[in-house]
Amino acid sequence: MAVNRVPVLKRCRSLDLEPMYLGIDKKSNRTKKTGKKLSEYGLQLREKQKAKFIYGVLEKPFRNYYTKAKRMQGQVGENLMILLERRIDNVLFRAGLGRTRKETRQIVDHKQVLVNGKLVNIPSYQVKAGDVITVRESKKDSQRYKDILEVTAGRIVPEWLDVDTENLSVTVKELPTRVMIDVPVNEMLIVELYSK
Repeated sequence: MAVNRVPVLKRCRSLDLEPMYLGIDKKSNRTKKTGKKLSEYGLQLREKQKAKFIYGVLEKPFRNYYTKAKRMQGQVGENLMILLERRIDNVLFRAGLGRTRKETRQIVDHKQVLVNGKLVNIPSYQVKAGDVITVRESKKDSQRYKDILEVTAGRIVPEWLDVDTENLSVTVKELPTRVMIDVPVNEMLIVELYSK
C-alpha cells in the first residue's frame, strides 16, 4: 500500500490549507506569499491535491470517485464531494470518534466498527441514510475512546449525523449536500482538470 510520508504541516503549507481541516489543533505558521502566480492548470491541480490530502485518498481511488460522480445525476463536482464525505472513515471523524481521519481509518482497519450490526473493515465503505455505526462492545470501555472523546468534545457535528457519545454510535440521518460540507475545496476546478 502506498503511504504519503510528507510531514502533514509542511503539506498543509504547500496546499495553503489550515491544519484544522485534518483534525490538527496547531496553528500554521505561514510565511508571506512570494508573489508566485499559479497557472490555471496549477490552480486545478492544487484543488485536486487538497481534496485528496484532506480525505486521505490516493490518485487511482480518487479518479474512480470522479468516474462514479460523473455517472450520478446532478453536478459532477458536488457528487464527488458527497461521495468523499460518505466514506466511513470520514463519518467517524466528523462524529468525533477519532482525532484525525488517519486515526479513524486505523479504527476501521482494525475491525472495531459495526455498521447496522455487521463488521466493516473497509475505510472507503459508503454509508447510506439510516445507517447506524457503532464501536464494538469489546472496545467501548478502552482508554483510547475516552481520550478521543475528551479531545473531540468541542467539535461541531454536521447536521446530517446524529451522535450518541454514551454508546459510541453514529446514525446517518440523511445524505449530506454540498452546503453541509465545510471543506475548503473548489470542486469545479477538479472537474475542469479531469474533463481536459
